[in-house]
Amino acid sequence: MPADLIEKTDRYERMLADALDAAEVRPPDDTPLGVAAAECREMAQSYLDDGRHFRDADDPVNALASFSYGYGWLDAGVRMGLFSVPEETELFTT
Repeated sequence: MPADLIEKTDRYERMLADALDAAEVRPPDDTPLGVAAAECREMAQSYLDDGRHFRDADDPVNALASFSYGYGWLDAGVRMGLFSVPEETELFTT
């Protein structure tokens, strides 16, 4: 059975928004890694904003792509140690 595009888009939006709330920058802001973490967070937030714009424009395919890319930025940042996340979360592939 194929995935429902609207349901999946909504789920990925929630997942990205929750991930942004859960991820905390680990390195100090004034270090190169702190700058990298801020840039990853900014990219993820931008993709969340873009996805919401696409969804509001009735373009769920690009909305889903945006939410997925944003989530990828955060998940990569977690794997690189740029963000700390709660151990009990299932939002990341740590």
